[in-house]
Amino acid sequence: MMNHQLDDPLAVLERTSRTFFLPISRMPARLKEATASAYLCMRAIDEIEDHPTLPNATKSNLLEQISLALQAFSYEGDASIADALRPIFAPHRSALPEVSLRLGEWAEYAPREIAPRIMGDTSAMASRMAYWARVNWRIRHRADLDAYTYSVAAAVGLLMCDIAAWFDGAQLDRNAAIHFGRGLQLTNIARNRQEDLARGADFYPPGWTDADLREYAAHWLRLTAQYAKTLPEAPFSYFIKIPLALAEATLNALASGRAKLTREDVLTIVNA
Repeated sequence: MMNHQLDDPLAVLERTSRTFFLPISRMPARLKEATASAYLCMRAIDEIEDHPTLPNATKSNLLEQISLALQAFSYEGDASIADALRPIFAPHRSALPEVSLRLGEWAEYAPREIAPRIMGDTSAMASRMAYWARVNWRIRHRADLDAYTYSVAAAVGLLMCDIAAWFDGAQLDRNAAIHFGRGLQLTNIARNRQEDLARGADFYPPGWTDADLREYAAHWLRLTAQYAKTLPEAPFSYFIKIPLALAEATLNALASGRAKLTREDVLTIVNA
């Protein structure tokens, strides 16, 4: 595992997700820190859920411990979230990536007024992820798929609504935020199908084909696109528009038999 302990959160964000680094880096101060904090916190626990070698029971237990530690933390004196999480991560330091091990730092990167909300949502998501790891991501029908995509993605959209409202009073449509999260997560499921199967996770409802999953993802992305057209050109709108364009292009690439977008494809979209 590479050691980047001196890197600031935005440097880690750029290495972790160029898709989200670009729109976040364009945001004004405070909104940038809050959104980067939220993304990195969620990515930290996502890397635990998706870890290729940790047993499911270990993932579930670790995620539950993180959730409880975040719930128990209170902003008093010089208390540190990183210190509270350190003993939880200690047995897994050699296995987990940097973005997970530095979860406490990401939580502390957010402005003080919004940080508790980010921590609360991270705690809730960690608990939901623990459940899905515990049941081996068992998807029995579409309702299970919808529950999973809400658990790990749509809820992030709702947090982004809260951050936008905190920053400048913007009232983003919460239903659209759920649609956005579902669409992005379903696109990831379609793109990562073979990798997921290799680690024993099958997110397709019984009987669904690749085409069925892509069409379901496209349904939610179309709803998001309709809403995106109503948004003014503002720093936060790029957080929706760039990932949306990349997701739409990814589904088109998969439908044509390509495994993923090329670097040139991505650069063309983000610089449009």
